Amino acid sequence: MNWRQVSIAVSCALSLCCATAPAHKSDQVRTQLQTREFQTRTYETTDTNMIMKALLNVLQDDGFIIKTVNTDLGLITANKDHSNTHPGFVAGPFIPQMWDCSVNVSKFGAQTKVRVNVQVTARNKLNETDVYELDDPSYYQTFFAKVDKGIFIQKEKL
Repeated sequence: MNWRQVSIAVSCALSLCCATAPAHKSDQVRTQLQTREFQTRTYETTDTNMIMKALLNVLQDDGFIIKTVNTDLGLITANKDHSNTHPGFVAGPFIPQMWDCSVNVSKFGAQTKVRVNVQVTARNKLNETDVYELDDPSYYQTFFAKVDKGIFIQKEKL
């Protein structure tokens, strides 16, 4: 093999590695504060029970199985099996299999703050595991839009 063939082979190998990198790896490195910002929504009410009920409905509507609800702590945990058919994922070596969600609901003065965190556990064909935080702002935006709608439905008693 000459130098040019080696160079082409190395370039192809690097291209393949990059092309099959897990889709969850964000191109943008975010600080913890930036991530927390898009995972958090503030509501103009102190009725945490209403907010928690809306969250439970959205989680169940999205296929999550509720594992824990503690109204005193404002904690909800849930999980769901998930396949790589979610529109936010590109086929790669790891296929998302289990999503674990934790929700923190707390009074904040005359408001209620909600923070949602989703962690994904994925396995590849070799049964290797990759665990990562779902850091897609559009996922959380869509999630909170559903919660907003659920709160509206509860307030209007529809």
